[in-house]
Amino acid sequence: MSQPAVAPVLERTPAWRYAAGMLGTSIPINMIKGSMILFYVDILGLDVRAYGAVMVIYAVIDALDNPLLGHLSDRTRTRFGRRRPWLLVGAPMLAACMIAFFSTPTSLEGMGLVLWFAVFAILCEAFDSMLNANYGALLPELYPRERDRAVANSLRQGFQLVALVVSLAVTPVLTTSVFGTEDSTQGFQITAIIYGVIALVVIAFMALSARERPRYSTRERSLLLPSVWSIVRNPLFWTVGLTGACYGIAMALVLSGFQLYVRYSLGLAVANALYLQGIAIVVSAAGLVVWTRVVARRGALWTWRLAFALLAVSFAALFLATDLGTAIAASVFVGVGWSGMLATNDLIVARVLDADAARNGQHREGLFLSAFGFFGRLNGIVTGLALTSLGVFFGYNSGDDPGADPGLAFRVYLSAYPFVLTAIGAVAARFITVPVETPPEAAGPVETPSPGPGDESAVERPR
Repeated sequence: MSQPAVAPVLERTPAWRYAAGMLGTSIPINMIKGSMILFYVDILGLDVRAYGAVMVIYAVIDALDNPLLGHLSDRTRTRFGRRRPWLLVGAPMLAACMIAFFSTPTSLEGMGLVLWFAVFAILCEAFDSMLNANYGALLPELYPRERDRAVANSLRQGFQLVALVVSLAVTPVLTTSVFGTEDSTQGFQITAIIYGVIALVVIAFMALSARERPRYSTRERSLLLPSVWSIVRNPLFWTVGLTGACYGIAMALVLSGFQLYVRYSLGLAVANALYLQGIAIVVSAAGLVVWTRVVARRGALWTWRLAFALLAVSFAALFLATDLGTAIAASVFVGVGWSGMLATNDLIVARVLDADAARNGQHREGLFLSAFGFFGRLNGIVTGLALTSLGVFFGYNSGDDPGADPGLAFRVYLSAYPFVLTAIGAVAARFITVPVETPPEAAGPVETPSPGPGDESAVERPR
């Protein structure tokens, strides 16, 4: 009498190990985005018009290479999975480019400075895109059940907030007080080396433990142009993507402008940015537990809409702040709204990915997330144009030519522009509905540990 076949077991990746990867992916790019204006414009004297032009060019290049990187990831077939090889290659490359970005030769000026900034800004963004397309694609694949996904997402957003404490709040202290001074660049180089090593170790730790689903890699490889055409014809790609971009661009402006807001709008030393960014991040981290419970009770869509509205109000409060105390109070409100967006925005996107997989029978999370990344790449264009507008409206062209009222200039940059964007996003979110399709994996197997080191031998055990 023949025995029934027993399927091997699929090993589950512990949520905390996957989530820890967010620490490594977030530290480098947030140091770059949070310090590039201070480093290149205010200290090295790069003209804001050149800065704006470079940011537009790099955003266009990044928007083009993102779908290609995601598509190549989806089509990758190795015994280690689709995503891990890209993560293990991208991590050291991003670390090296970040160090070079903050190691500008002191002799460079004029066009030489512009070219150095452009080359390494574009390379850093490209390798960051490589990492995040693959890291983000693992979330719906590793955790198909929304409850597990919400927990993993909240954990990784918690790690991201820890990364933001390091890369944004602590960085000004390290670069201008511990390793350097307010007007030198040495501190940035030393800090970049430290952060690069941390990022490399953490990403490798996460990638080597991630257990991808083998059957995703055995399905037919999709073609690039038909897949892109299918995605751009999906109305949710545009509605969710553009609405999410209102949030992403607003936070890009805030995170890139905090240090100069402190210097010019509040009239304080740059190191005081530690308090504003730190309190916003701490409140965001603490709020993740609350927002996750709200998601469980009211759903991701309802919670997403509420968080959008609260974030918009918080930027109005930040505009009205006049000193460190009132700015800290406003930062508390920013943290509350930001926390809600962190807890929900990726869940909304993941639902769109679930619907695409259910409708088309193909798991192309890498391409889809990279396509969504197109909207994120608008950050570079908008932040570049926003900074350029400070020269047009307020006369701020660089640290050497700050204009008559740089304080108002950065109050508008940090508060007024983000308020307008998030207000638009909050209104748009009221008209968006997301699908409720659940991928078959969410209702099928139970995952338990497997002793095998490779993914190819792991399959799913039926209930």
